[in-house]
Amino acid sequence: MRTLELAGVPVPVVGQGTWRMGEDRHQRTREIDALRTGIDLGMTLIDTAEMYAEGGAEEVVGQAIVGVRDQVFLVSKVYPHNASRRGIPQACERSLRRLGTDYIDLYLLHWRGQHPLEETVEAFERLREDGKIGRWGVSNFDVADMGELPSTACATNQVLYNLEERGIEFDLLPWCQQQRMPLMAYCPIAQAGNLLVEPTLKAIATRHRVTPAQVSLAWLLSQEGVIAIPKAVRPEHVRLNAAAGALQLDPADFQALDLAFAAPTRKQRLAMV
Repeated sequence: MRTLELAGVPVPVVGQGTWRMGEDRHQRTREIDALRTGIDLGMTLIDTAEMYAEGGAEEVVGQAIVGVRDQVFLVSKVYPHNASRRGIPQACERSLRRLGTDYIDLYLLHWRGQHPLEETVEAFERLREDGKIGRWGVSNFDVADMGELPSTACATNQVLYNLEERGIEFDLLPWCQQQRMPLMAYCPIAQAGNLLVEPTLKAIATRHRVTPAQVSLAWLLSQEGVIAIPKAVRPEHVRLNAAAGALQLDPADFQALDLAFAAPTRKQRLAMV
């Protein structure tokens, strides 16, 4: 699978998301197996957060990476209300225990909250110096927020980005590309739903003998510096996500998708879920 450098480490352009994992203990075995299948297929970047199932998703990830921690690039996120000088190290320790590891490769501020960014960055840097995290970054930050970061050490910005939500292409994505900062796209297939039954997307998928979800991922991965983190629990969906990394769309496909899902022509409010 194609890789992209994130936080100084080559990572696959298709990773694995874990939002909504850990909420139902009856699904835990399936979720663990799905993550392990993804790792075997080369999707070794796993994204999670203390918010997901209030730590439940981190526990699922921790069980999935037993014996293969050195193969995995772990990303987790801290709640904004925990992002203080004292709160971040405490939150990080809780995440480390749930993940069953002694370090997190990339630790993100989940969204901007009440604590000053300078204080959050100071706490992140202390964790980095102590070896608890490899690098730090942010999530759900718009261009103006990125400009307020008091450091150039931010490794990434994780935002909502898919064919239905292209607003970041007007300013945020170009800004990240100019800074050579990888952008992580969450909900890359828009939580499925209406997107996957859109006629143009379905027609392109039929022509390439793939699924609409794979076309959606391939389109996203054609954007410079973008990493997608789809979530899947069914083994067949995991395999399809992995295969999407090799799918090549042609110019006619891109033109058709631009007509069906128009690119932004003005600044839009940053979309979030």
